[in-house]
Amino acid sequence: MFCYNYSMEKTYIPLYRKYRPQKLEELVGQEHIKNALKNAIELGKISHAYLFTGPRGTGKTSTARILAKSLNCKNGPTIDPCGVCESCIDITNTVPIDVIEIDAASNRKVEDTQNILEKILYAPVYGKYKIYIIDEVHMLSNTAFNSLLKTLEEPPENVIFILATTEVHKVLDTIKSRCQRFDFRRITVSDIVSHLRYISDNEGINISDDALYSIAKNSAGGMRDSVALLDQISVLGSDKPISVDDVNQLLGRVSFDVLHSITDSIIMSSPNDAIKLLQEIYNNGNEPVQILSNLLDYLRNLLVAKSCRKELLPELININQLHLDSLSAQSEKLETHQIIALIDKCADYLREIKQTDNQRLWLEVAFIDLANLSENTTLAELQRRISLLESPDAEIDNSVSVSNTLKVNLPDNADIIKSNEAAKSADVSVSVDSKANENVTLNKTTESLDFTPMPKAQRTDHSGDIKLSWSKLLDNISSLPTKSLLKQWANPVVISPDKVVISINSENLLKQFIDGNKRRILVEAVNNLFNQDNSNVIVRLPIPEDNLIKVDTVAVQTVDLPQKTSVVADHKEDLPDEQEVLSIKNDSEVVEPDNSMRSDSVNMVVDLFEGKILD
Repeated sequence: MFCYNYSMEKTYIPLYRKYRPQKLEELVGQEHIKNALKNAIELGKISHAYLFTGPRGTGKTSTARILAKSLNCKNGPTIDPCGVCESCIDITNTVPIDVIEIDAASNRKVEDTQNILEKILYAPVYGKYKIYIIDEVHMLSNTAFNSLLKTLEEPPENVIFILATTEVHKVLDTIKSRCQRFDFRRITVSDIVSHLRYISDNEGINISDDALYSIAKNSAGGMRDSVALLDQISVLGSDKPISVDDVNQLLGRVSFDVLHSITDSIIMSSPNDAIKLLQEIYNNGNEPVQILSNLLDYLRNLLVAKSCRKELLPELININQLHLDSLSAQSEKLETHQIIALIDKCADYLREIKQTDNQRLWLEVAFIDLANLSENTTLAELQRRISLLESPDAEIDNSVSVSNTLKVNLPDNADIIKSNEAAKSADVSVSVDSKANENVTLNKTTESLDFTPMPKAQRTDHSGDIKLSWSKLLDNISSLPTKSLLKQWANPVVISPDKVVISINSENLLKQFIDGNKRRILVEAVNNLFNQDNSNVIVRLPIPEDNLIKVDTVAVQTVDLPQKTSVVADHKEDLPDEQEVLSIKNDSEVVEPDNSMRSDSVNMVVDLFEGKILD
């Protein structure tokens, strides 16, 4: 018979357990809680129930044990427990004698709570109090909470409850109202780095400060996660200091230099370089979600570097000075609204990647989209474009800056203007001979660029002459068939920025301009005419009070046509004006042919090609 000895000479204790605080003074980053508990112990104001809440790894359970040790030490209650008496040793080794720790996640039933309450009446063995530490108390069922409620309200004199939770909103209000609540905060990066440096020096771990900063930032304010990661990375060896790259490789993070190069390719609007860098880091094993998350953090730091004072940057961005200088220099190449636009896009793609099965595809799409930074133009460029739009009659040289004096040559011949109106080119600049240029020159100087707030485009009012306004409105119609129909059947009544009223002499066509595609085309034309949005356009049948504007502008002839029906398609609208026929009735009404007298096939062709029947 063989006997095996499984004992080891020395059992390895993880660092997060080995360096767990044993006294209130050893708590890191929770000064407000340390002071409150110290004063309560010294003044003898010990509550019967405490509620510790906060993010994971911030010291809730450790504080509960320290409080229990301070109360049950043979020298206690004291803020400096001895750590060698029976009670202190039992608490350190988690021996359930006088201090009982319960995991509510696995003991959440009402039967488990009743089992606890049955043992409450037993007196403590070594210490002065019987202390129950219930971790993750929010996992208890409502029935279990109600079972515990009465005991929490009036517990025995020597019983203390310490409840710990990461989700305090799930705890019943009746429970919270019977406890003294202490909110644990996230531990700052500087406090975590200081504690990690203390552990590294004691354990002989050769690691750089930058690597410790990288570990601290990855823990999201939790000390336990930081110490556990330090323990994991300490096995890499001591030949050379553990660097940030080692930490990034272990965590699957993208290094600062790679993120800096990616951002450079975005600034230069170079999708080729961005995809090339993406291919390299993806092949190194970095996951798409981690890549975009790291890029989002980098863009956040870039925005902070762009927006905040330099003396505040070391506190807001926890990187070394060399990287901080590089980040600040890169931020000068972008404007604030451009960085915000990149962050917004990056966040959208990050949500998309988390929901899709083809993460690689969306990651490449994200990099290509982000690298098209030319779409996010600078404010100076937007200001220049708006100035050009607000001066449609100006001949502007693109090589001259907006702030320079702009010269616009205008003709002094009124006949030229009238001829241009008739030719539908009133917005086109007219060149005249050198003598006219010498006589008439308009100098227009723009104001200095001021981007706060962004100036709005002014509405252009063409309502002075309704004939001219109608001509310009027709010029803005993008669809040739729609323009032809308006010329033949429509009559302008009111044309102004506030309201445009047009009468149409055909009920069939009227329906298309009220709720059809032609309605959208007409509204877009009015918007372009007045440089505005959501124009008020009214299309209706004519009434006797309407003035026939087209009668004055279009040659009217009475032509005896053959009794043969023909369909004229809209694409033949460019016929001479002499061939456009209007039938006038009572000098104010246009007689529309009766479609009911024709065959269905003829009417179908007319509607299909948006044509007109000439009887």
